[in-house]
Amino acid sequence: MANPYEIAYQQSIHDPDSFWGEAAQDCHWYKKWERVFNDSNAPFFRWFAGGELNTCYNALDIHIDNGRGDQNALIYDSPVTDTIKKFTYRQLRDEVAQFAGVLASRGVQKGDRVIIYMPMIPEAAIAMLACARLGAVHSVVFGGFAANELATRINDASPKVIVSASCGIEVKRIVRYKPLLDGAIEMAEAKPKCCIILQRPMETASMIKGRDIDWNEAMSKAEPHGCVPVQSTDPLYILYTSGTTGQPKGVVRDNGGHMVALKWSMKAIYNVDQGDVYWTASDVGWVVGHSYIVYAPLLKGCTTILYEGKPIGTPDAGAFWRVISEHKVKALFTAPTAFRAIKREDPDAGLMKKYDLSNLKTLFLAGERLDPDTLHWAEKHLGIPVIDHWWQTETGWGIAANCMGIYHFPVKPGSPTKAVPGWDVRVVDPDNKPVKAGEIGALVVKLPLPPGSLLTLWNNDERYVGSYMEEFPGYYKTADAGFIDEDGYIYVMTRTDDIINVAGHRLSTGAIEEVLADHPEVAECAVLGVDDQIKGQVPIGFLVLNAGVTRNHDEIIKEVVQMVRDRIGPITSFKTAAIVKRLPKTRSGKILRGTMRNIADNKEYKMPATIDDPVTLNEIEEALNHIGYAKARK
Repeated sequence: MANPYEIAYQQSIHDPDSFWGEAAQDCHWYKKWERVFNDSNAPFFRWFAGGELNTCYNALDIHIDNGRGDQNALIYDSPVTDTIKKFTYRQLRDEVAQFAGVLASRGVQKGDRVIIYMPMIPEAAIAMLACARLGAVHSVVFGGFAANELATRINDASPKVIVSASCGIEVKRIVRYKPLLDGAIEMAEAKPKCCIILQRPMETASMIKGRDIDWNEAMSKAEPHGCVPVQSTDPLYILYTSGTTGQPKGVVRDNGGHMVALKWSMKAIYNVDQGDVYWTASDVGWVVGHSYIVYAPLLKGCTTILYEGKPIGTPDAGAFWRVISEHKVKALFTAPTAFRAIKREDPDAGLMKKYDLSNLKTLFLAGERLDPDTLHWAEKHLGIPVIDHWWQTETGWGIAANCMGIYHFPVKPGSPTKAVPGWDVRVVDPDNKPVKAGEIGALVVKLPLPPGSLLTLWNNDERYVGSYMEEFPGYYKTADAGFIDEDGYIYVMTRTDDIINVAGHRLSTGAIEEVLADHPEVAECAVLGVDDQIKGQVPIGFLVLNAGVTRNHDEIIKEVVQMVRDRIGPITSFKTAAIVKRLPKTRSGKILRGTMRNIADNKEYKMPATIDDPVTLNEIEEALNHIGYAKARK
């Protein structure tokens, strides 16, 4: 007999109208949709066309109307400022309505764009929800982005208003936002009508008369604004993909499909209900923060945590356990890189034992491939299900996951389990032909994409088709490579440009990384394919060791080389690795493999706008020099 997952999955693929129509009944609509799914302008598919709603009403007001106004909606926990502040649904709704009034008083209306350039503070979420309340389109840019990168987004979105703060805090360092914002506006051709600036106590920004408005002053004078009905197909937000250069790619999300899919996913994937405390340890500047710090938990009626801190260093590697214990978190969602950092600093999980984690039922990880070593470490010390899942900025929510609210499958290390209902995942070769079970190829999704995924790119339908639909006709190109086994489990091994060709053998760098990560003294690692005159490409590894390891580095390198030879085979030609203090990453925790590969191959590269610490690239170059690459190869 089919299990509940199989029933749900088959219905979602073969009868999406009834599947998503039923899910949409759980939301508030001012006017019901005319069609659940509209494919009249493929590949620009639309969901719930003709329906009218307001996302902010569904995230806040509806819970107050249903008698849950005194429940906590948002908990702001900031170890970097030693602050904890809680907002009930009523308090959060009132703040959002007031700020919607501020925006409206500055001429912001339905369809206008507002850029939000803020740190991890409640006002960032308030500004997002206020835009949704008015039917305005918000575009959150990660706080602290370089001025030129912010300028390209200003030019693309043409915002009427920019909302920002005087500064952000990176552990013990203050990042002054206002000079970056002023520089970006000076560079940009599109100019906002005004900027609304929140002055934080640790940094007072200089204000430009006639353009800049103080957040608190404006709030004290504003009139609360109600919810403005919008079409289901109207845009809710634009989110620019991280690491873009030149003309940015602005992913467009709608109101109706986004609301339905995200609310449904909270129970189906994460197994949380209204009233539960749910924590996504990410940033509102990334898609994870949009989907699972702000919108999905509030749509579901959960209590969401907005955390201004790090997994380590604020103050130590027990930071996450303190938050979970203090706020009684039921489900945690973060990136594998956060857990690798915790594991590196506290390999025996001694700090974990100081806290009561009895409320924590599940840990969800996404953003980078979850290596089996980190999976097993988390399982061993937490004693709860650890769920890998796979998704992207473009998809907005999980493509593949162990759907804990539908059916819990046995975990297979290295796999995010099966396709989530709505996502028809396939594996194809470069000629767009399906490959056999277990064979590596391009991971693609058969069109149409489910609700909640990107509609197009802002002001660039042609680039949307070219970037995602052309290479594999009939499919969405994920740009990830992997395979599906005979049980239907999906394995996401690497980005398609990280499949390397070693003397005619197609190899996944992710598979080699999996072996390296299994060494007991390796905290995290990265493998690159670099140019080789004889074999075309060869893999080289970078290893970050656990804290306190003092053993000879050459011995450790010999051991990992032998492990790869034993487990994958000599065909890998894996012969060298470098030990580094840290890996270069984006602020969201993704390793900058492409940039590292360019350094190794002596190619020019642009400093990525999303890099967490540029010094790490110098360390990579030094390590490459030491093992005979980079400058030595010129």
